[in-house]
Amino acid sequence: MQALELEQVVLARHGETEWSRVGRHTGREDIPLNSRGEEQARALAPWFSRRTIARVFVSPLARARKTAELAGLGGQGEGIVLDPNLQEWDYGAYEGRTHSEILAERPNWDMWRDGVPPGAREHPGESIEQVAARIDAVLARIRPLLLENKGDVVAVAHGHALRVLTARWLEQPPQLGARLRLDPAHVSTLGLEDGLTAIRQWNLAAGGSA
Repeated sequence: MQALELEQVVLARHGETEWSRVGRHTGREDIPLNSRGEEQARALAPWFSRRTIARVFVSPLARARKTAELAGLGGQGEGIVLDPNLQEWDYGAYEGRTHSEILAERPNWDMWRDGVPPGAREHPGESIEQVAARIDAVLARIRPLLLENKGDVVAVAHGHALRVLTARWLEQPPQLGARLRLDPAHVSTLGLEDGLTAIRQWNLAAGGSA
């Protein structure tokens, strides 16, 4: 990328759901926030209120949409734009299963390396390359907006999708996302450092530095 001074990309993972609370892989199942997840999302509102926001892209799944709404993002910039490319990794046959359950059947399994098997028709599964292709399309929408210097561009989505997005922002293979822990209702910022794409802040809880 050119060595320009850009606004930042702000990433927000959705709040807690009952499935995320117990570690069940939650891809395309439209699981809502639980009460704690709603509280976490509301706690993000003061953080976002201190920023100038140009555009908000949100996964169409309910847990992401509700997080954006409760965080006060509906009235920011030009409002919320739903982007299906921000949906979570389709976990195929592993949808709803925990990591320990899968390891009991496939010792040493690693999703970032080994992928997921296809599931039922509504959960065909995705390869990491397919997820990365979706995320690259998101970044293609975001980059021109940053060059306008009208404010930050926010993406509210899911843990694995945002970790892949970060890897691709850094111009690295999507597997780098395996090394980036991202907790529910935490925020991160991406930008430039000496002309290179960089992580500015990572995995901040509500109340962290804006």
